[in-house]
Amino acid sequence: MPSHHTTHDTPISGRRPAREAAEAALVENYSGLVRLAYLILPPALGRHRRVLTAHALVQRALPAAARRSGPETSRTRTARPVSPRAASPDAADAPDPGSPTALSGPSVPGQRGAERPAQNAPSGPSVPGQRRAERPAHSWLRATVVRAALRPPRRYAALVPLPLVLGLRLFPRAGGSEELALDRALAGAPPEVRAALALRTLEHLTEDAVVRLLASAGVPEPSTALRGADRLVAAHGADIERLLRSAEFDPCTVQTRPTDLLRRGRRGRLAALAGALLLAATATVATGGLRSADQAPAGPVGTTSSAGSPSALDPAALVRASADRWADTARVDFTVWPARGSLTGDTALLGRALSAWGHRADGGARVTTTPGTPTTPPADPPRLLFAGTVDDTTVVLLHDGRRLARYAEPRDGRGPVTVGLARADDADVTTGAAVVVGRTGAGTRFLLAPWIAEAGVRDLGSPGTAARPLEVDPDGVTAPVPHDAAPAAAAACPRTTALQLRSSPRIVEDHAFLLADLGELTPVHLTWTPPPGAGAPARAPREATGARGLAAWARSACSLAGLHGAGVRSVNRWEYAEQALPERAGRAVWVCTRADTWEGGGRVALSFETPARRRVAEATDTAACSRFGQHVLAGGYWTAPSGTRYLLAAGSRHVVGVTAGGAVSATGRGPVLAAKADGEGPVRLSGRLADGSDLPGLTATDDAAPGPRSTA
Repeated sequence: MPSHHTTHDTPISGRRPAREAAEAALVENYSGLVRLAYLILPPALGRHRRVLTAHALVQRALPAAARRSGPETSRTRTARPVSPRAASPDAADAPDPGSPTALSGPSVPGQRGAERPAQNAPSGPSVPGQRRAERPAHSWLRATVVRAALRPPRRYAALVPLPLVLGLRLFPRAGGSEELALDRALAGAPPEVRAALALRTLEHLTEDAVVRLLASAGVPEPSTALRGADRLVAAHGADIERLLRSAEFDPCTVQTRPTDLLRRGRRGRLAALAGALLLAATATVATGGLRSADQAPAGPVGTTSSAGSPSALDPAALVRASADRWADTARVDFTVWPARGSLTGDTALLGRALSAWGHRADGGARVTTTPGTPTTPPADPPRLLFAGTVDDTTVVLLHDGRRLARYAEPRDGRGPVTVGLARADDADVTTGAAVVVGRTGAGTRFLLAPWIAEAGVRDLGSPGTAARPLEVDPDGVTAPVPHDAAPAAAAACPRTTALQLRSSPRIVEDHAFLLADLGELTPVHLTWTPPPGAGAPARAPREATGARGLAAWARSACSLAGLHGAGVRSVNRWEYAEQALPERAGRAVWVCTRADTWEGGGRVALSFETPARRRVAEATDTAACSRFGQHVLAGGYWTAPSGTRYLLAAGSRHVVGVTAGGAVSATGRGPVLAAKADGEGPVRLSGRLADGSDLPGLTATDDAAPGPRSTA
């Protein structure tokens, strides 16, 4: 899309259509208009309110047409020639006065090409975004819906009374992992970017038409919105239209669930009591200190003050989410976990946990943290996730928007009280799916997220063996998961156990994923990226639960042992290149294993598998092998079966040439290089990208020592 457009920041200038024409256009295009409004509306409304608000905005467009239609828009009005250059602010786009299209008036900002309107269409300017051979009424409704969705009412119930649903929650059917990823990307985009994407992808408007329509709706920088839409299309590929037309984003085909029946009953009784008190006392009773999950701050909290607010350590002020909040929100993370466990009402226990976190416990508590986690007390009342007994320990789990805190005290009073703190900001449906609540000799128990429908355990080293079902109690606590087995020999690889979880179809369909316990409060999300296909676009990381993903991680499971206690959030195995080995010794797969931490940094390990695995380079605090560092080049030495030594190097898909200097001098075309080597001295690698820029290579001399020598 072009980056510069001439726009006119004017209100929607097309004349309102007649009521009959608007009604016919609304009925014919209702589902598309509602989908358009749903995509533009802020995800913070929650899926239930977005569905109702989308329908309400489209339905309110019809009364607007009727309210503002005057005698000029009558269906019986006689069309007359109008000079487009006199009536339209965009004279360059207006038809010639002598052309047939001039009989119904000039075009308007955003009109897609000239069209011949119906003879009984209203004269005057048409609406922004009008397509060729499209009725002006439909165009006007689209522009009205876009303008309304970009400025949704703050309080739905007060300003948009219909449609109204009581006692039920509505939400579209959940899609797959691709739809979930797109939904998360849309949630992080501004509303004008979502509008530009929907208009270009679903309505098929031209770029100029989108710019004019957004400008008429009051968007100050429509060209910037178009560029943002371009980035979303580039990130999600050519299938983005299919994804946007899926059931995940269809507010006309919805599922229903009851609201929280227990809370609804309590609210009814409280309302009756409040009414009786109001009538009896004829006074206003002010109540404070009550915070619901929807009113609590969901984002990261500040830690500038070591003391926090006075209520931050008050057990009565703890935030508690409703049981079904996770099923009706665009943010699926720790902020929607309900409070579970048998001791959530034990105020004394909760007070001890908060005091320990606030460094006020008598005698002190032993505090442990993951790297980069501040130990300051919470600045605001945290969220209660769990309070109960796990084996021989009483556990309280809290979340302050940025950190998880696990308080543990022995049931018999013998032994130290501990507080474990870990970063958990920007968690999602996978990294916020499980938390460690207890470790014993029998294994590790996890508290699973409320959206987990199935749980199993599998050995990463045995990809052909099915996952073993894992028992989960009604509070979401699992049976003990065995610890990773120690290797029989010093050079052997330990057995690595992983959780295999499946999300509820209420939020995403057919979504299973792997988590590995690396000794911290939250397990690590494991993904993989397959090798590039011939001529295929770049591939995104995907879940490693399929046969190929499991086989890939079986070859990298040993590498996880070195990441224990490092504050790792996720690990992706990227098979970025394949290379034919010299002397017809087979093929090598080049792998970049990237570990992303909760702090935001990353560390990578590059290796090639022949099938013996040889690590050739490492780098820390780098963007390599991420979406911000999509080009990589690495090399190392290899010994052929004949005993001849070679320098092997391989780059990612956009590398078109490789040059080696130092102990080995060689140049090769394409993304791979194989050259005979007389020794093992330091080597400098450089790659050339398709756009002509240079890419420095990684070798064993870059932040790492060479790994053990492997032979084919």
